[in-house]
Amino acid sequence: MEQKRNVTKLVLYGFLIALSLFMLVPFYWMVISSLKLNKDVFSIPMRWWPETMHPENYQIIWQKLPLVTFFLNTAKLTVCTTIIQLCTSCFAAYGFTKCKFKGRDTIFLMYVTTIAVPWQVYMVPQFILVSKMGLNDTHLGLVLMQAFSAFGVFLIRQFYISIPDELCEAARIDGLNEFGIFRRIIFPLGKPAMATLTIFTFTNVWNDFMGPLIYLKTKELKTVQLGIRMFISQFGADYAWIMAASVCSLIPVVIVFLSCQKFFVEGVAASGIKG
Repeated sequence: MEQKRNVTKLVLYGFLIALSLFMLVPFYWMVISSLKLNKDVFSIPMRWWPETMHPENYQIIWQKLPLVTFFLNTAKLTVCTTIIQLCTSCFAAYGFTKCKFKGRDTIFLMYVTTIAVPWQVYMVPQFILVSKMGLNDTHLGLVLMQAFSAFGVFLIRQFYISIPDELCEAARIDGLNEFGIFRRIIFPLGKPAMATLTIFTFTNVWNDFMGPLIYLKTKELKTVQLGIRMFISQFGADYAWIMAASVCSLIPVVIVFLSCQKFFVEGVAASGIKG
């Protein structure tokens, strides 16, 4: 029986390892293509390792377009949006879990229901509203549009539910106000959920294409995703250069994920997200 169980585990681990390697194939192809000549990217038969490496592709892309400006714009939008969304989500989640008021659950249900509404449904009214406010073609308009997140509130709230209410009651007896309770008790305990939300928000904002495409017209304000699109339109389908730019745009996301992965697993498990 023990031997059969070990064989089953071995087969399962082997299958999971093979599946993981299979999922990494597109990333490997992207990286290796960025080191090829354009004519070799789609060569038949496909070469998994080029005869000669061309790391100069990474130097060329920085010379062809102002990618430094695009990266700085993307970093500005991503960092500002992530910080603001963390603050609004944490404060709202605290109110929906640790503060008692009439209609709390009803308001939360109505708010969370908006997750089911696709962005394409309210895209046009949102654009009109932002234009009327004079925030079209500005970074501020993009930041404000993503400052509040129903998904973020739901994620943080699910984690805060696991924190005993007795801790907050004891703090109130000791004389702490609501902000003091949040700062001294809830905030330190909620780091795993915040790390999870940071990864989700950072990834979504950094990789966002449609939002900047619709609202940003000035070249100096555009993001790296629009920069890669400009690269395609100006220099044609040079896929080796495009892959090099894509690899560069992927690096910040990987760094953030690796930095928060310890808390990410704990936060997802504690908040009850399935996937």
